[in-house]
Parts: sequence; structure tokens; C-alpha cells
Amino acid sequence: MGPQLSVLAQMYPPKPRWGVDDIPDLTGKVIVVTGGNTGIGKETAKAVLAKNAKVYIASRNKEKALAAIQELKQETDKEALFLHLDLADLKGVKAAAEEFISKEPKLHILFNSAGVMAGPIEELTAQGYDMTFGTNVIGHWYLTELLMPALLAVAEQDPSQKARVITTSSCANYLETLHWDTFGDTPQRKKMSLDALYNQSKHGNVVVARELARRYGDKGIVSISVNPGNLQTELQRHLVGFKKLMISQILYPAPMGALTQLYAGTDPRAADMNGEFLIPWARLGKARKETGDPAIGKRLWEWMEEQTQHI
Repeated sequence: MGPQLSVLAQMYPPKPRWGVDDIPDLTGKVIVVTGGNTGIGKETAKAVLAKNAKVYIASRNKEKALAAIQELKQETDKEALFLHLDLADLKGVKAAAEEFISKEPKLHILFNSAGVMAGPIEELTAQGYDMTFGTNVIGHWYLTELLMPALLAVAEQDPSQKARVITTSSCANYLETLHWDTFGDTPQRKKMSLDALYNQSKHGNVVVARELARRYGDKGIVSISVNPGNLQTELQRHLVGFKKLMISQILYPAPMGALTQLYAGTDPRAADMNGEFLIPWARLGKARKETGDPAIGKRLWEWMEEQTQHI
């Protein structure tokens, strides 16, 4: 199936056979949700809070995060915790990870759910990377690596348990591959459309998730990437005019989008899905084939290690 057909096939999924009521009790589990103050991140936080997990909402905007925490408390009678995280600043990512590690010895589930899309081409991260790739890919990879001691501690202390890293990608992963000379503020980057830059980042999310599965799968880590579906969230906030109108016609409510990553993060069956790609709603699928190339995964991983070695 070609890239365009793969996208179309996932736009209109069958009715879900799995829902939030199927999530097992999560008492004693510690969970981090990036972007947990809005969209599918907030819906994810709501669902796991309702199942008694200890939840950290990792967000850049403290005011919005605290407002979301209050709303979630009213809805679930459980209170999430705030973790300040700016994925567009690698120093801030490091500070967030250090704060978490100082409070929690173990991390059972990391939902890498935050994302940006179609912002102004002039926007760059604090370290000068393309805002979309820097936030969606580099920031999440760095956070995951820094939190790895807490993730590894789950299986080290109880070999019957596995920590999970769930990465939110998109059907956009089919529409681009990696253009290595566009990650920074380069002329090549400025020649790419905002759509192409977003699609590249979602492709990169799957590349990283699958490389993570290769590197840590034998150490008690389960890494799964997902296409959550076409959803109405703040991700589309930069879209305008006819494009915004057309896209709005194929979007599902945000709670639907949380289903696939919640399944990946909590269902016992997903513990055997290391390296897999899930599609709406909570079904096993296949990402674009290049995402599974070990040479590409190794190259991107080592490039990011180089970029962060002096942070």
C-alpha cells in the first residue's frame, strides 16, 4: 500500500473494540504525560488518573497545566502533579528530568504525547533547531534518555514488570522521510513546506521509537509508536482559512485519539508489542518501511547524542 493509501485507510477506522473501561487498575504506577494539559494528552491523563495512577502532567505552560489539573480533579477526584517541561529547550528538558528523578525512583509509563505543528517558519528551538523537529523528536528523545534510569528501574526491581514508552506519531509518518540537512536553520529547511516539516517530525518519532525498542527491549522496556487518528485538538491552532475548514471535516473528538496510546501503555497484551506501530483505534498496523531501517535509526540516534552531549 502506497503512502497516500495508507493515510486514507486510517482516516476512517472501524468502531473501537477497546475502551477506557478496559484499562486495568493502575494503583502504584507512576506515569508521565507530556502535553497532558490539552488534547489527547489531557484525555490520556484523565483515563489513567481514573484508574488510580500517579500522574505527572509535563507541560511548558504552568498556568494552563494547573488549570487542567484542577479540571481533571473535578472529573476524576484524583489530582495530577505538574512537571515543568519545555521540549523546545534542551536545558529545560534536562531540568525537568532531573526534577522528576529527584522525586520518583521508578517510571512505569512515559507518554510522549506533546507536539507542535505548522508554526511560523521563523520559529526555532532554544538551541537553534527547526521548532517542529526539535520539539517533536529531539526534545522527546532527550527526555526519554534522561528518564531511562527510572524506566529501567521497573524491571530491575521486578523482572515480571516492563516499563513502557509510548510515542505519539501520526499517519503523517507515511508522507515524508528524514532530510538530514533540514533539522537546523538551513536554506534547505526553508525550502520545505510547514506540512513537510511536520510530516518529517512524525516520521522521525517512529524511527526513534523503533530504535529505542532495539536498544532497550532486552532491558525491560517496551517502546511503541502510534497514530492516534485525525483529531480535533490545539495542534491545528496555526491552520487558517480553507485548509483549516477542510481538515476539520475529517477530525474526531480528542477522547477517541487517546484510545490507541492508552491501549499501548496499559493493556497487558501490548507488553508484547515492543517496536510495533499501532493505528486507530488500538489496532496493530505498519508504519512507513523506512522507519524500521536499523541504519537510519542508528544514524539519527547518534546524531542526537552528539547534539546533546554538552547540554
